[in-house]
Amino acid sequence: MNKHSLKIYVFYCSKDLEPYQLVGVCGGLDGITIKTIGLPCSGKIDILYLVKAFETGADGVVIVACKQNECRHPEGSLWAQKRAEAVESLLEEIGMGKGRMAVIELQKDGVEQAVSEIKDFFDSIRKLPQAQSSNV
Repeated sequence: MNKHSLKIYVFYCSKDLEPYQLVGVCGGLDGITIKTIGLPCSGKIDILYLVKAFETGADGVVIVACKQNECRHPEGSLWAQKRAEAVESLLEEIGMGKGRMAVIELQKDGVEQAVSEIKDFFDSIRKLPQAQSSNV
């Protein structure tokens, strides 16, 4: 298991989630640095933001999106998913491998569910080789 300090970015819809709700994500998880970035909608995430996260040393990136078809923007969650898939493909192409991107759909009143899925993502990232920011 990889024991290096992890750097994870969490992009989230600021309409449905507050930064303080994500603070508990790191509770009891040593060696993880989390950077949270609120967006007006997860569908507003840009591929450049995701790539920049990896350029600055992120080991993984999570996008917390509204449940599909429940986003206030008709295709917001779909766009977030498509952009995450594009970046995941790019990471694989440059040799960083798969599994460094995750899109988590926030269920109605499901902050605990999202936090649990984020923690599962952390565990899966710990098992991957250390990301090299110079590869991007």
